[in-house]
Amino acid sequence: MTRNDDSKRATSRRTVLRSTAALSVAGLALPAAAQEDAITGEIELGGRTSGWLGVSPEPIADERNPTLQLVAGEEYTLTWENQDGAGHNFIIEGESEEENYVATDVLADAGETQTVEFTAEEGMSTYYCGPHPQSMRGDIEFVDDAAGGEETGQSDQLIGEGPAVGLETVTDELTAPVTLQVADEEADRRFIVDQTGYIYVHDEDGLREEPFLDITDQLIEFQDFDERGLLGLAFHPDFEENGRFFVRYSSPPREGTPEEYDHTFVLSEFRTAGDDHQMADPDSERTILEIPEPQFNHNSGTIAFGPDGYLYVATGDGGGANDTDEGHVEDWYDDNEGGNGQDTEETLLGGVLRLDIDVESDERAYGIPDDNPLVDAEGHRDEYYAWGMRNPWGEFSFTGEGEFLLADVGQELFESVNHVQRGGNYSWNVKEGAHCFSTESPTEPPEDCPDEVSEDAGDPRAGEPLLDPVIEYPHERGILESDGAESEGEDGGGEDTGDDGAIGVSITGGHLYEGDEIDELEGTYVFGDWSQDGEGPGTLFLARPQAGATDGDDGDGDDLEDMFLDPPTDDGGNETETGNETANETETGTETESDAGGGTTTGDGLWPIEQLQVEGEAAEDGRPTQLVYGFGRDADGELYVLTTSTPTVEGDGAVHRIVPADETGGETAGDDESETADEPEPAEENETEVEREPETEAEAEANGNETNETTGNETTES
Repeated sequence: MTRNDDSKRATSRRTVLRSTAALSVAGLALPAAAQEDAITGEIELGGRTSGWLGVSPEPIADERNPTLQLVAGEEYTLTWENQDGAGHNFIIEGESEEENYVATDVLADAGETQTVEFTAEEGMSTYYCGPHPQSMRGDIEFVDDAAGGEETGQSDQLIGEGPAVGLETVTDELTAPVTLQVADEEADRRFIVDQTGYIYVHDEDGLREEPFLDITDQLIEFQDFDERGLLGLAFHPDFEENGRFFVRYSSPPREGTPEEYDHTFVLSEFRTAGDDHQMADPDSERTILEIPEPQFNHNSGTIAFGPDGYLYVATGDGGGANDTDEGHVEDWYDDNEGGNGQDTEETLLGGVLRLDIDVESDERAYGIPDDNPLVDAEGHRDEYYAWGMRNPWGEFSFTGEGEFLLADVGQELFESVNHVQRGGNYSWNVKEGAHCFSTESPTEPPEDCPDEVSEDAGDPRAGEPLLDPVIEYPHERGILESDGAESEGEDGGGEDTGDDGAIGVSITGGHLYEGDEIDELEGTYVFGDWSQDGEGPGTLFLARPQAGATDGDDGDGDDLEDMFLDPPTDDGGNETETGNETANETETGTETESDAGGGTTTGDGLWPIEQLQVEGEAAEDGRPTQLVYGFGRDADGELYVLTTSTPTVEGDGAVHRIVPADETGGETAGDDESETADEPEPAEENETEVEREPETEAEAEANGNETNETTGNETTES
């Protein structure tokens, strides 16, 4: 696979990968020092459960768990302050992990400080907090002198090592679970959506045998590998009173879908069969929206009600590859073919729709919120809330103020998560993540690409900024190394992420952690990747907002209302300020806005990423034993991981609750007789190295240069 060449301006936002914060503390880090010059004399840190925060000197200021570059033999005075009132102490550990050079008493009062004096010795390798050794841990490296000589130990980590968590299997009696949802009700139950057409209820007694809803008769006929099916579920905010809920599924082509298209996207409303809401009424279906889908893949599927009471609906770009082929319209960017992601006039594909489902008209079974960005834009679809997306997969993760994170599956090289704002354009297929993209050479990004929509697009979208993600990672370490980083090779000082540097192939969006059982996850976004290498199991990650880049006073990132950064910029071209309009404001109100209140644009780069170290019977070597299909969150804010054993719709699916590592038990919670989830089944002999070849010419054409795209998640040939 050909890699990007970082010497070119192929990635107009490449500076975000070079920002100090993004390259240290483990997020998309290249093998470079965390700070250019060695530290001498005094060091100041802030200590809280979510991590150490650098205070001074300047090279480590505002970094989370900063790497301390020391000079051997130099005397240091380190002072740290307890910032959250939890019990913390300061320990310096040796390379053998059996020798502590420094170990202090525990302080448990907020505002209390502790000063440590020590002489730097070559054997020192790590500093950490004893009560919170995973989340509060940073590296120690040595340089030859205070002028910034060569380091004696560099790290080539791309993804940092995150805290340990356990997986407690709550059920393994499913096939292909894609999401877990809860209603706003007093009942203690969780609704699990299986791609095959069933919604099941899981409660204190385990998984109910009879499904809550069965729509298998409305679905397309599955092929061996398929991204279609029952893909989304959302409960009306007043579900306990009205029993209304909404589903998103793939049906055979309906009236209005072109003959050559693959299927129809359906968004429908159902109601429960009784006042106790125990079962759905399958005959209560009311179709809300239908969208013709040209190919079988890139269906997205996630739906959710926002804090504003409106229904948010994610749509993929129509499938195939590169946003081209049948059913992909032309857009304003002539350098690339196709462009459903950039089109807001002809289709509803490749973005996020925002609907008022409590009103309807003669023309539509839904209303349009007055503040949707294209309401007054003649010729444009007013359902849109945001656009420029390829295949959003996973959960909408809202704050109380209505902003949200949403993962978008990449085409060839990069996976990303966007901070979605009203009227935002998230760049596909002009860019893949933060990097220029070419439909003619998807693995060889061009030297240059626009930062904004051209004037040829006309009002209201001319000059609209192309926004970059806040979280991003490459499929393999080598993609970034070939962009100009010098690697130490397999035996370098860092910890490898897997065989041949594989990180992942297809992102699975998750949630901001709002529970209280796992301190180490406080203030983080938890997500995953479907498979590390396209064959083996998936991976769980967390990402933390850049320290010092939040709206809060202390920059710790723990207030979820203040977590969001504006998209990273290199020259202010995409800059948006809370309460202020962008430089590319239009009369129709399509400017990108941030509603979190009081914050300012930071442009400080991507959120650092860490790999969760997963333990328990459903885990092996720090990862789940199965493919990571989806996530869920219960009424208490605790998170669930949904997995399956194969990339087909005929596997063994399971749901696991993320728990503290020391609570992982040997039995399946709520299903005592069920067995531990199986590992992914090996590929058959006629499968490619990545996964299964399309079985028909039509499937091959739909796939383009992609192979075996799982439910919203796909792998690429290498």
